Amino acid sequence: MDFDLNQEQMIFRESLRDFLNNEIAPVVDQRDKTGPLTKAEAVDFMKKFKKLGLGWDPESMQALLNDFTLFGILTEELSRVWLSLDLIYTMNFTLLSVLIASEQVRKKLLPRLQSGDLIGCNAITEPNAGSDNRAVQTTAVLDGDTYIINGSKTWVSNAPIADICFLFARDEKGNPAFILIDREESPFETRELYKLGLHAAPTGEMFFDDCRVPKENNVVEMMTRMLAGEGLKGLKSELEIPDNFGMGNLFSVMSPISALFCFSRSWMALAAVGVCQAALDASIAYARERVQFGRPIGKTQMIQDMIYEMVSLTETSRLLSYRALDLVMKGSADARMISSLAKGYASEAAITVTSKAIQVHGAMGLSVDLPLERYFRDARSWTIPDGTTEIQKLVVGNEVLGMSAYR
Repeated sequence: MDFDLNQEQMIFRESLRDFLNNEIAPVVDQRDKTGPLTKAEAVDFMKKFKKLGLGWDPESMQALLNDFTLFGILTEELSRVWLSLDLIYTMNFTLLSVLIASEQVRKKLLPRLQSGDLIGCNAITEPNAGSDNRAVQTTAVLDGDTYIINGSKTWVSNAPIADICFLFARDEKGNPAFILIDREESPFETRELYKLGLHAAPTGEMFFDDCRVPKENNVVEMMTRMLAGEGLKGLKSELEIPDNFGMGNLFSVMSPISALFCFSRSWMALAAVGVCQAALDASIAYARERVQFGRPIGKTQMIQDMIYEMVSLTETSRLLSYRALDLVMKGSADARMISSLAKGYASEAAITVTSKAIQVHGAMGLSVDLPLERYFRDARSWTIPDGTTEIQKLVVGNEVLGMSAYR
């Protein structure tokens, strides 16, 4: 069992760090305080990543599919610098559904996808259906060649600036429907939601009032084929799926929603690791340079005790999170339990680590001139999306005991 990065991965990480430190870090502190990024700002950042070969276009995605550990490195390093931007960036994974949609959909959207002009969002949560996805009430009723969408979604990341929405709804028979909605073609309304942390990441409500969407935008057939065991291999796509890429197998061993959550919870765990590392790095530097009672505070036992706990939480979160990502990419049935375990553990660890970082800094830890308060607010906000920590515990409990607490 090798826990080290290979040479290519280390080179990728170092070049990414240089880019983030030079291009992103200088603007974070001030820009985060001014609120959600505009569509133009978000697209500008996405195009910068695309120039590095880290976009959501087919060419960029091919590199990540060949070594998905690079995605883990990317989300950890980006979150270390700016968790809000990582949220905006990673929620664009919904754009991948364009690549395995119908020929008509791909023909319309691929040029915009390749140019880097699209922002995506994933709309699942509703006002009365948060953790309970079975209670979703948004409907997609087929009327001739179009679906008529009615309902609302809430706490949707990227919603106010999204071009493409990946919507979870129910058809007229109550069956799951996964609809790709192009806002340009099928307009919907949104309202910004302001929150404790992640200030620069747009979050909003979505309103669908007789929103008409072409029937070919229902990608539930793709989900059905995955569930039938076909995985990603049989899907027509611009991507060449590597032989060792087993993520498609997730759709044959669990429900589509659970499979999607396995991926999202893994990257959220890695993002929490990035925040932990940022807070830890700041605390180590401060403990070395801050002098009290004639010596650096890092020489005191209580500071070293806090540093120990911060290091242990960060390192265990990192190992667990990469383990989860590895299982997701292998398409293992264990991915559901480990990704929930990783998301719950790492996001709670981030709260503890950022809180202790504030304590290490004393009064300066409370200052808005330092990023520690941002780290803490962002970490506290991270335990809620894609299943609260309590929901993660129930998922793990169900997987271990074979007994569901949901019913």
